[in-house]
Amino acid sequence: MNLTEKIIAFLTKKQVYGLAIIAISAYVIYRIGKYIINKIIISSKDNYERKKRITIVNLLSNIFKYAIYIFVILLVLDLYGVDTRALITSLGVVGAVLGLALQDTIKDFISGITIILDNYYVVGDIVNYNGFLGQVIDMGLKVTKIKQFNGEVLTVANRKIDEIINISQKNAHVFIDIPVAYELKTKKVEQALNTVIDQAKKIAGVKEESKYLGISDFEDSSIKYTIVIICNQDNQWQLRREVLKIIKETFEDQNIKIPYQQIEVHQNERI
Repeated sequence: MNLTEKIIAFLTKKQVYGLAIIAISAYVIYRIGKYIINKIIISSKDNYERKKRITIVNLLSNIFKYAIYIFVILLVLDLYGVDTRALITSLGVVGAVLGLALQDTIKDFISGITIILDNYYVVGDIVNYNGFLGQVIDMGLKVTKIKQFNGEVLTVANRKIDEIINISQKNAHVFIDIPVAYELKTKKVEQALNTVIDQAKKIAGVKEESKYLGISDFEDSSIKYTIVIICNQDNQWQLRREVLKIIKETFEDQNIKIPYQQIEVHQNERI
């Protein structure tokens, strides 16, 4: 038998071509299944519902992936002559042993499903885990990944759900203090800040409850006025920057001065 015949004989073995068929079929099924699962996401006016759908899709994708892994392993074992029926039957005893050894992993799986069903949090929510404040960027059957705003990513086991505080399901209250010179009339400043609030409410995500609160403090060189912007937790930092820009532009238009420290320098003069 020459080399070509040996190669052909090798490739025509059930264990070889069968393995290739299983691998290709599993990949195709996974891609099709993932596409179908992704179709679950539909456009929605409710941002929370949209994030919830994304989380459900991620969870279902993970379940589908693990199911394919198990199915492929059983097919490969059957291909190589292993009695998979007897193996599945014997898994009852093995499963009991593994259940004791993998209690934490099982808790993670159950908690992952509970998180979705009970709306603890979804992908995109802002959460706090032991002082680590960030956004949920991924959630699987075992772990949740939280990304802080400086780029750091924390991975938390799903069984620790009771230690995670979700702050996205309530509105953020962004308090902004604005220092203004004593020389300016209070009425003029308040009118300008009410104009700021009216413009801020036109920004997507800013709630109607946003308002001017009043004078909050008397400082050495300025009076401190305070406004509160009520908005979604997700974009509070961006909205704060946009409102600060509105304040600056409004004050420039109405000739309202924001005090800043100045240093007087005297050269060759008797003080």
